[in-house]
Parts: sequence; structure tokens; C-alpha cells
Amino acid sequence: MTESRFRLHNSLGYQITMLARVIERRFEQRIAGYGLTRPMWCVLLAAGLEGLHTPSEIAAFIGIDRTATSRTLRLMEERGFILRSSGTGDGRSIRVELTAQGQTALDAVLPIAQENAAYFEAKLAETELQELRRTAAKLMQDEPRTVPKL
Repeated sequence: MTESRFRLHNSLGYQITMLARVIERRFEQRIAGYGLTRPMWCVLLAAGLEGLHTPSEIAAFIGIDRTATSRTLRLMEERGFILRSSGTGDGRSIRVELTAQGQTALDAVLPIAQENAAYFEAKLAETELQELRRTAAKLMQDEPRTVPKL
């Protein structure tokens, strides 16, 4: 007889979510001393390495909605990591720039992010890692790129 009962811990969504949480928790524990959260780290990457300077570009890069992005940017500005200014003369657009403190944090945390990724990637053979990336891309193919609310 086929088991028809749904098993949460056997579900792909649950397993992927739990894995993401483990990876994120390990990383966030290491960057907390810099006054950063994972979304703040992503903003540093967006503005500092990817050349993205508007809240909408940053929100799309990170994969969070504009409200969550605005909260994150406000907190980062309060902590001295970024400056927000009017991007055009009409005052309707905002431009985000890293401060010296933000650049210092980016430079300090980048090796931590690289180590965190390497820690988990080292648990897989190179062929397994390539297959995992290929499979993840396949599962996301043709799915709408919606921005989750946090």
C-alpha cells in the first residue's frame, strides 16, 4: 500500500528551508559583532560590489520587498553604514551609498561570507555541488520571481 500521508520532514520545501536557516544562522552569528544582519550584509554587497544604488534595485537584488528594504536602509543609515540622498533634482528618487564605515564592514565581512559558503560546500564533492546548483536552477526555472514579504 502506498503511503499517502504528507510527511513534513520528507518534503523538499521543508528540507530546503531548514538548510537555508542553518546556513543563515551560522553566518549571522559570525557577523553580529559587526552590527549587521544578513539583509544588511546583502545591502552592503548590492551597493558596494554590485553597483546598485536605488532601493528598488537593492530590493530586487536581495529578494525582499520595498518595505523591508526601507526598514533595513533606515537602520543601516542610523548605524552609519550608508548614506541616502536624493538621486535627482526632483527629490523623488533615493540614492544609496556606502560610508567609510560601510566599506570597512563590507571588507571585514566578505571573508566571513566566503568561509561560510566554503564550510557548507566542502561537505559535498565537486560533482555533487555542481549537481545541486544545476538542480536548484532547474527547480526555479519558469517560476515567477516574486519578492517575499519578511
